[in-house]
Amino acid sequence: MRGVRKAYNLGTPIETEVLHGIDLTIRRGEFCAIVGPSGSGKSTLLNIVGLLDRPTAGTVRVCGEETTTLDDHALTRLRGHSIGFVFQYHHLITAFTALENVMMPMLGAAEFPNEAMRQRALALIANVGLTPWQDNLAGNLSGGQQQRVAVARALAMNPAVLLADEPTGNLDTQSADEVFALLRRFNTEQGTTVLFVTHNPALAARCDKTIEVVDGRLTG
Repeated sequence: MRGVRKAYNLGTPIETEVLHGIDLTIRRGEFCAIVGPSGSGKSTLLNIVGLLDRPTAGTVRVCGEETTTLDDHALTRLRGHSIGFVFQYHHLITAFTALENVMMPMLGAAEFPNEAMRQRALALIANVGLTPWQDNLAGNLSGGQQQRVAVARALAMNPAVLLADEPTGNLDTQSADEVFALLRRFNTEQGTTVLFVTHNPALAARCDKTIEVVDGRLTG
């Protein structure tokens, strides 16, 4: 990110700039914590990195590709194949099984299911320790299990970058530690770059690098 600014309500009396000239480089394979007070711009920063939102000014390069000039179709393609998301709430389809939820990103890319998708989903479910529950409806799983399914789903397309916005915020201490350990393991074993927004200083301390956002600016 170079000179990234983000403002809302442009050209109106209530125009508000949330990010103020952000310069940031995340190297391939890094595991980075993003910390800062509520309302400091952390989620806005993550949404711009994840191509869910466009900056008002500045440039954003993801996996070597300049994104600020891409049209919506090209952004969707790059996001779908290069970036995975895990949010504070799992956003699973509760009427689908754990396995079916993990298959969803692959189905969206190919438009119809096949055995290769199923085998990929089975392997991911196994990697997050949920094989015995793979055919359970997502709505019948515990909060920690649901979040592990969400991690597996985020990795379905083997993304280069995984963005996690407070993924442990709704979990008890043990479940939070298990989800963090999963993200760390995929980072170590597969080289997945991870940006991890958290209010938990103990988890932030276990990351490779900490990025602090205060009032829309990076500190330090």
